[in-house]
Amino acid sequence: EDEDEDEDEEDGDNLDAGVNADGENSNSDEHVSDSNSNSLDAKIEAARARLERRAALRKSKSQGKGGGAPKPKSKNKTKSPKREKEKRIWGERELSKEEAAALDKSNYEEPIQDMDKALESAGKHYMPDTMGEKADLDKDDEDDYTDSDADFDDSSAQESSSSWGITSKFSGFLKNLTGQKPLTREDLDPALKTMKDHLVSKNVALDVATEIIESVAAQLEGEKLGSFTRGVNRAVREALEVALERILIPKRSTDILREVKAAKEKGESYSIVFIGVNGVGKSTSLSKVAYYLQNNGLKVMLCACDTFRSGAVEQLKVHSRNLDCPLYEQGYAKDPASVAMGGIKYANENKFDVILIDTAGRMQNNAPLMRALTKLVALNRPNLVLFVGEALVGNDGVDQLKLFNKALHDYSDSSNPRLIDGMILTKFDTIDDKVGAAVSMVHNTGQPIMFVGTGQKYTNLNKLNVKKVLRALVT
Repeated sequence: EDEDEDEDEEDGDNLDAGVNADGENSNSDEHVSDSNSNSLDAKIEAARARLERRAALRKSKSQGKGGGAPKPKSKNKTKSPKREKEKRIWGERELSKEEAAALDKSNYEEPIQDMDKALESAGKHYMPDTMGEKADLDKDDEDDYTDSDADFDDSSAQESSSSWGITSKFSGFLKNLTGQKPLTREDLDPALKTMKDHLVSKNVALDVATEIIESVAAQLEGEKLGSFTRGVNRAVREALEVALERILIPKRSTDILREVKAAKEKGESYSIVFIGVNGVGKSTSLSKVAYYLQNNGLKVMLCACDTFRSGAVEQLKVHSRNLDCPLYEQGYAKDPASVAMGGIKYANENKFDVILIDTAGRMQNNAPLMRALTKLVALNRPNLVLFVGEALVGNDGVDQLKLFNKALHDYSDSSNPRLIDGMILTKFDTIDDKVGAAVSMVHNTGQPIMFVGTGQKYTNLNKLNVKKVLRALVT
């Protein structure tokens, strides 16, 4: 615009100069030809038109596209910050009536037949092919080894290589040693390192793998190769079995049926609490255990203590309907510890053999929720506290387990706090041979794996087969 104004002034000056010059010439010379006069007029008109166009252009720019006064532009214009959704804080205060109503989905307005259809449809995913079908752990009584597996020796190198890859490598190294000289740690170290790396690759925690290797070394150190009458492979495998079984064989009973019957003889309901992080399959695992107990002639009741997650009570209603066992629930926004206490009291009064208590999923570093969980466990003193974790998360599950156990200890006011008694590993069918997390979990807690989940149906519940874990680790 400034450049246009400069040009306008220059054009105006030139125009005035031309008029004055022409005027002087016309005054001094009265005989100017008509052609010169017409040429001068044309130039004047062209200059005026050009000035008018530029003036109009400046006016339109100053008014803006809308035709109004131009809006001043702020050099420091900033966008107003986006309002974030207020995060819900659990456990710090009681919920208002409005908040509780928004969470409570237990009262349906739909006709009862529509709700029945919805529950029936949701429940089909869990139903076994035949009602009354045994759970997998009631079917699978086979030992993982046969006599032919147990008796192979060095002469069957191809078989041992395919079935026991790591022991084949280990014994292959040992066979290079000759004579009756006792094996030393220096003799064993190269092979022990190979075995240790192999175990870590199977998701065994490093400290646990180290302990296993030390056990194998203790078994073999000082032995003479000639003393391995059944072959080096057999000796190595036996050393591994001893080390792994020392970790995996439960230090406490895993026979829940026997414990339930013992409580029943005392006139008490046996209570089991299921805990764990979000989304690992606590409710589904609970329902599988309920199915297993029912199939063994026990009277089972469910208790909904996940009073925070919208839809948690309805999820248990699906299982309750499928299994034809009652559900004790008080809706949402209630104290879980009080709900559990009410459920256990109801179970005892109505002669239920077992009550299975579902809890809300929570992250292990959420202090308010971990305090609420500790309160539930400490106040009700259940017979069994089971941690539910995913087998496929590997050693992350080990960390979760350790922190849950630590929270139950640290947040309890009791001098003898209730801690985790055992574990359930879900999705065990998805990890192939990466079974090391199971070994690490047992090693870090000293508690057994009570069950493993191997699918979504109620029948897909099994015991941990130590022999199968061993085979997965060494192949």
